[in-house]
Amino acid sequence: MSEPVNISNEQEAAKAFSKQSSVFDELYTPNTIVQYKRERVRKVVEELVRPGSTILELNAGTGEDATYFATKGYKVHATDIAEGMLKELRTKVKNKGLDNKVSTELCSYTQMAELKNKGPYDLIFSNFAGLNCTGELSKVLHSFKPLLKPGGRVVLVILPSFCLWETLMLFRGKFKTAFRRWGTKNGRTAYVEGVPFKCWYYDPSFIISTLKNDYNVIGLEGLCTIVPPSYIEHFAERHTRLFNFLKKWEEKLKNKWPWKSIGDYYIISLKLK
Repeated sequence: MSEPVNISNEQEAAKAFSKQSSVFDELYTPNTIVQYKRERVRKVVEELVRPGSTILELNAGTGEDATYFATKGYKVHATDIAEGMLKELRTKVKNKGLDNKVSTELCSYTQMAELKNKGPYDLIFSNFAGLNCTGELSKVLHSFKPLLKPGGRVVLVILPSFCLWETLMLFRGKFKTAFRRWGTKNGRTAYVEGVPFKCWYYDPSFIISTLKNDYNVIGLEGLCTIVPPSYIEHFAERHTRLFNFLKKWEEKLKNKWPWKSIGDYYIISLKLK
């Protein structure tokens, strides 16, 4: 894939998420399953690095995670390519009095060499599939090492190429949803606020093989494998007992085969050798 195509796709993604930034929290914060996902991801991070540690967050969005970690005693450098998202993030940081804990920078994760605040960091963190918006994930992954302290950690939340829940949508006649991750080597067009951009799907094996020379995998778990994806609206609110039952089973099976890699997302954790 040529560089101009990648740059164009990043610009479109930045445009889409900037357009959505003013309503992003309104759309997703009330969603019980979104909050469940955040709790799961934050737990992984907090088990790997202690308060006082430094975190480089990629695709930080409106700063929900950055401000959460800051209130827990971490120092976060939050980056994003969407100016609208960073504007919302900075407002949130100011309103919560976290200016001494959270710094921000407009920077694409495909251009980490241009990052002004190079750390080094205790952990690099990317939540909710921001990294699926590039066809150059290998380049992004290889850019992490110079930004990490010895023994530094990486936690990534990625969309895999197969999702059990989406495939089951076939039986509800939602063929487009059921097959949207299939055969997407050249990317699949997604839309946010009517703005089209491409996204790619990456299995855990891709991350592991790309980073095997410099990192050890220390964790891999499925997210929304048994619990349904958050876009199945109001499921948790309408079926509270069933939701709690599914959460219980996902907790038991999250790091077992095949559940660890067939969810809506997976959480992969790595440690620099």
